[in-house]
Amino acid sequence: MESFFLHNAHLLLEHPEIAKTLEKVAIHKSFKKGELIHPANSICKHFYLLFKGIARVFYFRDGKDITVHIAQEQESITAIDSFIQRRKSKYNIEALEDIECLAISRVDLEKLSEQSHQFEHFGRLFLEKIYCDLAERIDSLLLHTSQERYEELLQRQPDLFKRVPAKHIASFLGMTPETFSRIRAK
Repeated sequence: MESFFLHNAHLLLEHPEIAKTLEKVAIHKSFKKGELIHPANSICKHFYLLFKGIARVFYFRDGKDITVHIAQEQESITAIDSFIQRRKSKYNIEALEDIECLAISRVDLEKLSEQSHQFEHFGRLFLEKIYCDLAERIDSLLLHTSQERYEELLQRQPDLFKRVPAKHIASFLGMTPETFSRIRAK
């Protein structure tokens, strides 16, 4: 785990000095498949860098389970609304497989930002990446057909289709399980 930041996290590869600093405040955590990493209606005080397993962010609406984000190895996950605004989140984070990760607290990130302009710059880059990912997701949901969204995800992350239940992928892609099954059958 010692070299996780230096060798695996995409954005941190360009900033090895930041990675070494984060390693000092990161806490190793494990979660079992099905366990909630973060429950809704609470403040999410950490973001998590996954180095083993897959997790998802989801919420309930009208009795339906809606998946809004899926993260796997070398990616981060948090309830971003709560992490940034320090308010209770409507989102849950669930381990879809056994998870090994590093948790970094908002408090530690703020302290590091106060101590280092370089770290503050890194934080901005990290938030810019999250923003761009969200903008791409919105564009995908609004501008592409179900078939196009399916094909794009299959091309970018084919292993998700083997590791994540179809109902969660369908929800993430903004389609019913029936539509997902029809597209998958083609």
